[in-house]
Amino acid sequence: MSLSTTIKSIQDIMRKDVGVDGDAQRIGQLVWMFFLKIYDDKETEYELLEANDGDYRSPIPERLRWRNWAADPEGMTGDELLDFINIRLFPTLKNLQPAHADRRGFVIRSVFEDAYNYMKSGHLMRQVINRIVAGVDFNKAQDRHLFGDLYEQILRDLQNAGNAGEYYTPRPVTQFMVDAVAPRLGEKILDPACGTGGFLTCAIEHVRKQHVRTVEDEQLLQRCINGVEKKPLPHLLCTTNMILHGLDVPTNVCHDNTLARPLRDYGPRDRVDVIVTNPPFGGMEEDGIESNFPATFRTRETADLFLVLIMHLLKDGGRAALVLPDGTLFGEGIKTRIKEQLLETCNLHTIVRLPNGVFNPYTGIRTNLLFFTKGTPTRDVWFYEHPYPPGVKSYNKTKPMRIEEFAAEKAWWNNRVENEFAWKVSAADIKARNYNLDIKNPHSPDAVVHDPETLLAEYVALQAKIGETRAKLKGVLAAALQGEN
Repeated sequence: MSLSTTIKSIQDIMRKDVGVDGDAQRIGQLVWMFFLKIYDDKETEYELLEANDGDYRSPIPERLRWRNWAADPEGMTGDELLDFINIRLFPTLKNLQPAHADRRGFVIRSVFEDAYNYMKSGHLMRQVINRIVAGVDFNKAQDRHLFGDLYEQILRDLQNAGNAGEYYTPRPVTQFMVDAVAPRLGEKILDPACGTGGFLTCAIEHVRKQHVRTVEDEQLLQRCINGVEKKPLPHLLCTTNMILHGLDVPTNVCHDNTLARPLRDYGPRDRVDVIVTNPPFGGMEEDGIESNFPATFRTRETADLFLVLIMHLLKDGGRAALVLPDGTLFGEGIKTRIKEQLLETCNLHTIVRLPNGVFNPYTGIRTNLLFFTKGTPTRDVWFYEHPYPPGVKSYNKTKPMRIEEFAAEKAWWNNRVENEFAWKVSAADIKARNYNLDIKNPHSPDAVVHDPETLLAEYVALQAKIGETRAKLKGVLAAALQGEN
């Protein structure tokens, strides 16, 4: 049975269980099981690697290790299995007390602190476990590679159960952004809203490919990867994703809300070299979060707060790439003050304007990729309007965005000239526009503009047309009623 067939059969079994209600619970159930299987396969590797240094000691109590309760296809099932999971496994791992220096134990506990067993049938659970045992071996390079692809599909499926602001970032977008900021070995890399870890895994792969040559290089890379995720299920997915991508002890991926810490409490030790992220947008933070920020930047809109935080966390010379919605570009009030701060303290050198549909089917909000370097003010901003490929009018599940589409931006990046998709605007002109960054492509006269005055005029004209139509409709109805009389 192929790995993809195994995954599908597991999901079909889960759908029969009355306790698993919807995609989010199904995926949450699936991932904690995969985590334990992945970790058990990794422990086999640790045992071989550490054989010369003494016996390997698992942070998981011996009876609770996957190999000792799940691996036997004729093992526990029914109520016995359910009782073991609910009464022994989960309470123990949620409250695991690792030895002082046992960083792996802290990872296990953090994963299970907010994990849950939703399944109610021990017999169905045994079927799921047996499919995992028989169908997946993460010590096989081929299985690990294939599961990486399937893992990304699981992440996409998760979006069907997501809330506003939670969107899977397409792999081509994360890949292009990471390639553009080009993190180097030894640089501290952060995603302050890391979700399921897409940007971090891209950064790991980029640095490994370009810079890692020795075991010491790899150890340095692993120490430099940092992420924070607010919600428990994405954090569990991210931790699993990190282990799949070779981070043996991803203790720097934290379950927390980056915005909940007062901005003034972030000191020099918290500064980073590279930030790549897609901060949540379209949502509002809980009451009181805005008080962690200076009064001039206080808002409850998540994307705005993250932009302020990112500017603060970068070292001088640090580089950032982030996804932001159109609303940030043309918004006024506090958004204007944030953009003024951005242009005065950072070199906002590039804005890539993405077309509609990049985040379909989860949202139709238009988005942009902002690239900036901290420490010097902006002199000019280059805009690049990313076009659809020939023959494509929008993206969807059958026609997603592809990394090859960014070849034109990559070729243009280090040798910039204006063309039908690229244009340059001075910081002085942007200031004269009251920091409205929603600037029309001068080579595309039909491009949509979100200038507030233009939008207001269009709104007034639309209301007038609606009034005219309403008046005509009233006249037609009145004439019809008189005819009946």
